[in-house]
Amino acid sequence: MFRIIKELDIKFMEIRKIPLILSSLLLAVSILSIIIKGFNFGIDFSSGYIVQLKFDNKVTVIDVQDKLSKNNLSDSTVQLYGSSKEILIKLKDEEIFKKTNINNYLKKIFNDSSFKITKLEYVGAQVGSELREKGEWAMLIALFSILIYIALRFELIYGLGAISALIHDVIITLGFFSFFNLTFDLSVLAAVLAVIGYSLNDSIVVFDRIRENNIILRKLSIFAVLNKSINQTLSRTLVTSFTTMLVIISLLIFGGNAVENFSIAMLIGILIGTYSSIFIASTSLSYFGIKRPEES
Repeated sequence: MFRIIKELDIKFMEIRKIPLILSSLLLAVSILSIIIKGFNFGIDFSSGYIVQLKFDNKVTVIDVQDKLSKNNLSDSTVQLYGSSKEILIKLKDEEIFKKTNINNYLKKIFNDSSFKITKLEYVGAQVGSELREKGEWAMLIALFSILIYIALRFELIYGLGAISALIHDVIITLGFFSFFNLTFDLSVLAAVLAVIGYSLNDSIVVFDRIRENNIILRKLSIFAVLNKSINQTLSRTLVTSFTTMLVIISLLIFGGNAVENFSIAMLIGILIGTYSSIFIASTSLSYFGIKRPEES
């Protein structure tokens, strides 16, 4: 089998306190930002309008976004819908719409274009609140299900290690969006749930190797077993993450405004997830008191 990275001999257990301190700082900043600043919720979780426009001539997302920005609607999400003449716009519930009919306001913005509104929906605050609540429950149920799955497949201690890493990944990803005031919508929530699955997959690969080596390499100390297991799977972890990030970066560059927040969440999540599968999920087993088979 071709390996880009040969097996290394990095002493992860000897340096485990360094990533622990780094992660503690990142978690502290993330939690404080979430508590103090909160999130810049998109209309999926707040309130606003979903408008579909059909133009007589071809339009571009950049041109539409530019015109909206010049009229104090820079938080809008714009994407092509079906053809180069149809645009789907998500507008936050701005104060201006309480004073001016949204149809008239859009005509003012696109005064040099001929178009008609083919769809106009309003997402109320109550709907946004319900979606937000369901999103929170989705993450909690996913984490709890993973804990049960890992505990049954391996041992409870492995489940605790995996959950520690996943909570670490979710909080830091959410903290990034809060700290930089990026729009948090349903696509970001989908990305966070995808990151949970991605990070879990990496952790399970390492856990499999740890369990195998823990039985085979009985003469080595538990720290040596953890070091060797992480080093043996390091090539696979890094190469997989690198190739996945190439796809996400391409999506971020060429995907347009509609998938921008999703791409950012995935990129941050994969970076943090790769880091946690190497430095958090496995090394945390030493803190939870993993034992050799003969000690069980």
